[in-house]
Amino acid sequence: MKQDFLNDIQRIYDELTSRQDKLNSYFKLLHETHKEVQTIVDDFLEHIGLEKDSDSTMAALSRIVNLKEDFLEQVLQRVGCDSDEIVTKKELAYSWVSDFYTRYHKSLLDWIEKNELLSPFYRAILFGVHDIGLSLNDAQSRWTNHIIHTINANLFKKFDGDEKKVLAYLHEFSLFDKDTFGVIADRSYSALKENIDGSHSTHSYSEIFKHDIENTSKEIGKLISKISTLDDEVYYQKTEWIRYFNAINDAFCEKSVENLLSKWQEVDIAWMSITTPIQVGHPLEYYEDHFRKAVALEWDARIINPKLQTSSHTRENIKGFTAELSNEIGGNAVSIAKNNILQVDKTQLYIGQPMLYYAAELNGLFSAQVVPNDKMVSDKYGHKIFAYSDFVLASKLAKPIMKLSVEVMGEKFVKKSRDFAAHSPSLWHEVYDISTIGHEFGHILWLESDTEGAMNKSGQFKNIEEFKATSGGLMAFFHNERESLKEHIVDDLVSRSIGLMAWREVGEVLPYYCEGLIHLDILFNSGVVDFKKEIVIDYDRYEDMKKAYKECYKNLATHYVNKCDASEFLYQYAQKVGCVYLPKNEKIKEFVEYYYDRYKLIGQQSIVLE
Repeated sequence: MKQDFLNDIQRIYDELTSRQDKLNSYFKLLHETHKEVQTIVDDFLEHIGLEKDSDSTMAALSRIVNLKEDFLEQVLQRVGCDSDEIVTKKELAYSWVSDFYTRYHKSLLDWIEKNELLSPFYRAILFGVHDIGLSLNDAQSRWTNHIIHTINANLFKKFDGDEKKVLAYLHEFSLFDKDTFGVIADRSYSALKENIDGSHSTHSYSEIFKHDIENTSKEIGKLISKISTLDDEVYYQKTEWIRYFNAINDAFCEKSVENLLSKWQEVDIAWMSITTPIQVGHPLEYYEDHFRKAVALEWDARIINPKLQTSSHTRENIKGFTAELSNEIGGNAVSIAKNNILQVDKTQLYIGQPMLYYAAELNGLFSAQVVPNDKMVSDKYGHKIFAYSDFVLASKLAKPIMKLSVEVMGEKFVKKSRDFAAHSPSLWHEVYDISTIGHEFGHILWLESDTEGAMNKSGQFKNIEEFKATSGGLMAFFHNERESLKEHIVDDLVSRSIGLMAWREVGEVLPYYCEGLIHLDILFNSGVVDFKKEIVIDYDRYEDMKKAYKECYKNLATHYVNKCDASEFLYQYAQKVGCVYLPKNEKIKEFVEYYYDRYKLIGQQSIVLE
């Protein structure tokens, strides 16, 4: 029976891939006639009130196919929209995309039902996930409006754009969620409410978003009732699934702010016991809210690719270099590393792709993810890593060639990168294993339960954590190098770091932009990268680059072990100029400013290469 189930999983996976290929093909509209896609794009642009031209078409396709807002925001700025108009039009875009993917997901579910794939138990879970997702789609708009565009915007204005003063205010009046020991948590499951006198108080989502949470709870209850009448005759995890959904329902409905963290810890614990090829993703991440790290309304179903489950070699390399480095650093590093290595051993790895996705994920999907973020949970139960390598590769090959990439990286480099992805998929997957799965394992390292809280007094922890993750994957590669991959690793690192410079004004991905700044400092100063009208890569300086990364990473790991404030590390490489972080190195700063100016001018323009 299990093999039949896995055959169905593979069939669904292949169908998902086919449907995603069709979605990715929408980009052909940029250089070909495609009536069906043109109608879709026209409807999107009309819905948000944006004139049609080549830039707005590219922005629409990026928002629809890749679920990304950055191109759209650039176009809205260029046509003269003020900040309020941009917020309004981005919300209109979200509502359109939400409707589009509601139909898209329902079509897949109907196909699964028609072909009687999986089992009644797992079909019920998928249909239930969809119905819960629809209620959270509605809640997402109000979450964003209340937390990001009202509370946070007003706090930012109240303290004249000084984030340090905002954080000081939140600390002074104890406006963060706390754990059962009274320690400030690294994330919040509550939201602020502004009182009549201008003060603030914390309230659960079930109070702030009462109607939305009631609807969500109702749908969760329906799903629990449905699967209670069915049996999991394949994986025998009915009890685990019911426990998980009950925990989610209890956590969403909890009104006491003091109990929120423990309630969501129970969700994470229940979730870690579910090990089936179908996985559900619940609220886990907190990138959008820069002040209180309010956890976003994530909701999705994920599916594994049975063919790819043993294809990662990074785990052992992560363990090897971590043990060695901890001995070099000494002190607490040794015990911290031992615990981290145990967590790496307990980590469940799921290689697959997103299947159904809603709410916050309609503003961008992960290329990979390591969760849960709660250290008390992960210390005992480990992590789950989700990696979407097939999904990412297909998206990379489908995206049009951007004029900016050719101008900055050079036509030869762009062609080389495309050819590598298209004609060397096995090697490409190995690079993904190092750069992306390695990144997710890298998040686990050098952390204790109080590390983030101790290092985040300035609010900068996330702005160095993404660099720690990526460089952790690099350290694992340096620990056990393969000659055939060295040049590809450099290419991937350089192109990604430069591409991140486009994100400096996109708040929820600011940590990745800051990561890119640190990479560029190392790449330029080690001599691997120079800019002479276009980027020049000197592969002969590879060993210099490796030495620089090792020195930087040892410094960073020591920083984490000592729980120093994250800003002390970030400001070695970057400085805040107005509202923007820029490189301290003048030459790199000049390049970053040049790149961003060109991005604003031609960032949405694509070209066809011979």
